[in-house]
Amino acid sequence: MFGYILRRLLQVIPVFFGATLLIYFMVFALPGDPIVALFGDKTPNPAVVEQLRAQYHLDQPFLVQYFYYITGIFQGDLGSTFSGQSVNDVLARTLPVTARLAVMAIAIEFTLAIIIGTISALRKGKLFDNTMLVIALIFVAVPIFVLSFLAQYFLAIQWGWFKPTVGAQNDWGDLWLPAIVLGLSLYATSMRLMRSSVIDTLNQDWVRTAYSKGLPRRRVIPVHVLRNSLIPVITNTATNFGVLLVGATVTEGIFNVPGVGNTLFLAIQKHEGPTVVSFVTVFVIIYVLVNLLVDLLYGLLDPRIRYVK
Repeated sequence: MFGYILRRLLQVIPVFFGATLLIYFMVFALPGDPIVALFGDKTPNPAVVEQLRAQYHLDQPFLVQYFYYITGIFQGDLGSTFSGQSVNDVLARTLPVTARLAVMAIAIEFTLAIIIGTISALRKGKLFDNTMLVIALIFVAVPIFVLSFLAQYFLAIQWGWFKPTVGAQNDWGDLWLPAIVLGLSLYATSMRLMRSSVIDTLNQDWVRTAYSKGLPRRRVIPVHVLRNSLIPVITNTATNFGVLLVGATVTEGIFNVPGVGNTLFLAIQKHEGPTVVSFVTVFVIIYVLVNLLVDLLYGLLDPRIRYVK
């Protein structure tokens, strides 16, 4: 087990350098001058522009800029935005907001997928199953921005159940509406995976053996069926969690959530290389660690899985 974890952690190193180098190059290759863009419609003083370029090493070749950035990373400094803010501070301010939103959305998605997917599998071909499949297809087909506007209009404006926007107040209670939208948009795929996995598990020999031994259904379903049916759903949920941590840009924009999605989008517009690359670097590390945790959970859920040398 230790060797497996060590190998997975060592895989982070090439992923780290590859991701940062690629993203930094893409930001470097964007057209336009980010320093001039800071002044908007005003004509900047050429001396000030050159001073800012030197300050942010924009007058250096690409590899030199990347070297300065990587050196700062290993010193715990993610750089600074072109407006003078520390990227560390920006990330510390925005990541908790998106993390709260992601946790709430994943909790909604996972709970609905497990409950509805299991019931649909147990009632395969019946009215409940067919209805849930149709609803899942609707959630898959409807774009996230349409679902966001509908939820905002009906649940917030018409019925007054939630606040229409989040803004600076971004506590757990203020994030329910965007979390519900994200959870429902992700739920359909997980529900169908859970349904298919439960149906497949119900046909396995060990389930028939459990019934033949006289075990009641209330024990067979949660212990023998659900435990062995969760792996594909957990894998999909972990992927969704990583995606949400990167920032649900559209949803955060519609509901005015001050998370990493909005911040990253604005940084790309302003060509702020350190901000974009630093955010992506943190997300790559989090994503790899989340997937490592999921891989380790496999062994707990399915005793047949072992981590061999």
